[in-house]
Formats: sequence, C-alpha cells, structure tokens
Amino acid sequence: MSDKKMILHIEDNFENRMLVRRLLAAEGYQVIEAEEAFQALDILKTKIPDLILMDINMPDMDGYTLTNTIKSMPGLSEIPIIAITANVMKGDREKTLKAGCDGYIEKPIDVDRFPDQVAHFLQQSKTL
Repeated sequence: MSDKKMILHIEDNFENRMLVRRLLAAEGYQVIEAEEAFQALDILKTKIPDLILMDINMPDMDGYTLTNTIKSMPGLSEIPIIAITANVMKGDREKTLKAGCDGYIEKPIDVDRFPDQVAHFLQQSKTL
C-alpha cells in the first residue's frame, strides 16, 4: 500500500486543475480531479482521499452545498475540506468555514506557498 497522500481536487476550470495537479504531483501527492460536484460525489463512492480541495464557485452545485453534502456522508465527515476560492471579500472566509470547510486558500494561489499550505492542512488533519 502506498503512503502517498491522495488529494481530491474539485474545480471546474481546466487551467486551475492543471496548475494544482502540477504543484501537488511535484510534491509526491496523488491527485484525483473532479470537474463538477456530481462527479466528485461519484468518486467519493469508491475513493476516500486524505484531503479535499474545494472550488466554491461551480456551475452545478456551489462548494458550500457540496461541502455540507460530503460532511454529512457516512465515513467522510472527518476528511478535511479546504476551500480554494476567489471569494476574498470581507466575510467570505468566515462564510466558508461556517459552511463546513476546514480551511481557506485564496485564488489566485501563491505557487510558492501552496505546497506548504496543503502539507499544513494534511498535518493538522492527523491531530483531529
């Protein structure tokens, strides 16, 4: 069994998915991608990631609703969900955390800091 951490990245924008995949693969993570919420829910029927990176603004279901849905599913409530969002106005971080996300990363992501941010959230999840 591999000790490589599995990360589910839910993002409708191809360029954003490609950037995150490149950054995380370079750090040795296994990245699974979903372009939309219902695809993510299908993936979660058969795979349990160590961390979920969640876009908030998606066309089929927003990230707040999807986070709530995932957190209510048996066996998935403990998976940390980190919002990656361009919603950076006053109150957006709080709204994201109130919706059930365990953390918050602003878009555009800082490519130098992003791998450390992900590692931090993975490390935090071990202490929960």
